[in-house]
Amino acid sequence: MTNQLALPVSNTGIDTVTTATNMYETAAAGADTHLSGDIFGALINLSGRRRYASQRVVLYAVLASMAHEGAIAVARETLALLEDAHTTLIEGRGNLPGVFCGQLRDAYFGTLQGDRVIRNFIELAGSTLDGIAENRAGTPLLLDELVRNGTRLLSVLNGLTLVYEEQSKRHTQLQKRQLQAMLGNIKTVARQARIVAFNGQIVAARAGQPGEQFAALARTMTSVTTEIDELARAALSSSLGQ
Repeated sequence: MTNQLALPVSNTGIDTVTTATNMYETAAAGADTHLSGDIFGALINLSGRRRYASQRVVLYAVLASMAHEGAIAVARETLALLEDAHTTLIEGRGNLPGVFCGQLRDAYFGTLQGDRVIRNFIELAGSTLDGIAENRAGTPLLLDELVRNGTRLLSVLNGLTLVYEEQSKRHTQLQKRQLQAMLGNIKTVARQARIVAFNGQIVAARAGQPGEQFAALARTMTSVTTEIDELARAALSSSLGQ
């Protein structure tokens, strides 16, 4: 008569596995919905490009007014880059999302009025460059206003870039918390599995000869879960910067 070995099954262990799986699926879904570190880097670079471009436009507009060869072409090209970067950050393009959170909406359309300030500067710069190219009367006044606006614009652009940097930091912190929670659940699953393996070894020992193969399997399971626990502990320490 064959001995039938019955191991106690822990519902808590099964629930923990389910919880860990659900957390993984939620985190994976969030990776698609939210922004990756690479996208945040691209957004911050675009925002920084606007700062550089705005000051370059002013510089080459001044040089163009002094009849420096090629200055007006450089100013127009740089202005186009500024407008393109701003449109991308507002409306989005490709995998870049445009305005994606309340803090940015407030910065662009609320407190800082960033969108209005930037578009006004772009319009003023275009008019100034047209005036220089066509030698219109009143162009020196436009140029003076452009220089003044360029200084004010720089402050607004710095504020907008800071918002992107803050959002990037929050994203990194959120990812770290999600990873820590997931690894904590993996450790819990490993602990439950070790308990099951230990109980299996006890039952196998009581079964005598028929339980030897199962005892070997239970010992292997204990070894594997211990390794998983150690890997999870190392990953958790790494995520905490320890």
